Amino acid sequence: MFPEYSELIARLKASDQEFMRLYEQHHALDQKIKNMETHIEIGTHEQIETLKKEKLLLKDHLYAILRKALAAQA
Repeated sequence: MFPEYSELIARLKASDQEFMRLYEQHHALDQKIKNMETHIEIGTHEQIETLKKEKLLLKDHLYAILRKALAAQA
């Protein structure tokens, strides 16, 4: 996710508790979705779609934090 911001992400993960929490939550959702899609975990199509929407909201929030951090650096 956001490979062009890998250095900034590493810094924020180390210094911003909220960013780290959201980042870990996004990763956990991603793994859960993959597990459901590969039938490692049980999940309906509707559950998977709901998780994907939640994951997208987290990604949007993380991106907003990244943009704010970039603007603060400028």
